Amino acid sequence: MTAAIDIMALAAKLSAFSGISAKADIGTVTAALGLAGQPVAVGDDCAALPDGEGYLLFAIEGFINEFVAVDPWFAGWCGVMVNISDVVAMGGRPIAVVDAVWSNGEAGAAPVLEGMRAAARTFGVPIVGGHTNIRTDRSQLSVAILGRAKKLLTSFDAKPGDVLVAALDHRGRYREPFNNWEVATTAPPARLRGDLEILPGIAEAGLALAAKDISQGGIVGTAIMLAECSGVGIEIDVSAIPLPDGVSLERWLATFPSFGYLIACAPESVGSVIERFSSRDITAAAIGSIVAGSEVAIRAGAQRAVMRDCAESPLLQLGRREDAV
Repeated sequence: MTAAIDIMALAAKLSAFSGISAKADIGTVTAALGLAGQPVAVGDDCAALPDGEGYLLFAIEGFINEFVAVDPWFAGWCGVMVNISDVVAMGGRPIAVVDAVWSNGEAGAAPVLEGMRAAARTFGVPIVGGHTNIRTDRSQLSVAILGRAKKLLTSFDAKPGDVLVAALDHRGRYREPFNNWEVATTAPPARLRGDLEILPGIAEAGLALAAKDISQGGIVGTAIMLAECSGVGIEIDVSAIPLPDGVSLERWLATFPSFGYLIACAPESVGSVIERFSSRDITAAAIGSIVAGSEVAIRAGAQRAVMRDCAESPLLQLGRREDAV
């Protein structure tokens, strides 16, 4: 028998989750750079640059120093993997990556570089250059990526009436001590490359217009960013979220998955979207709805808790896309 969910207690714990609150830094930095009002909208997984009949996708990820120090090989792997996820989330395919690696000597850089090489081989995405400093006292890593999309999935196109679908690969394990759900390092490369085709296929088939890579903010934090960018509200039924065996709902909602996406699609497309994931043994389910308004709430049965009202307290403070054009 499934245990009852205490929505208010769950909401309180998620509200204290640093993976969500840290996203506020994005708005602070973009304001300092004066990025509002430019033609390329800010707030998506990648910058989408119109290019002929499609789009070039450009993104970068930086990594917490502690993560690089504690698990340098996996940090290198993630440098490639999470950038690929950002491109895929927008309906694109990766072209190449570049990196910036800082370390205390060649030995300090070695495991990071080995992790990057392993991921590049596995996913079939080349590393084509970067910047190196191996004469510093602190290990740091950032990786940038270039991709291309024929049709876009964006953070700005979720509409009231859409259904929120979550797709996460459950075939993994936590890589302690962090809340990272790791599914790719031991998986067959051919399977992983095939999985990367799901989102571009959804975009090109016209099954959805909006999607977002599930980031360090987890399912709820990512939903907040999607809602703010699209100018909508989102109702998440946490009782509808499938859980991996032995993983609690509280931890799963705060997890950074190796393969995880939120997709907003019309009700008539839900079955086709879910089938594209389930046919590759990836767990996908409708977990909520896109609604008018600005509240992102979690619920279970009659219980409901507002996690954020994006109109009253925006997380990213970036404004909607039309405000940036």
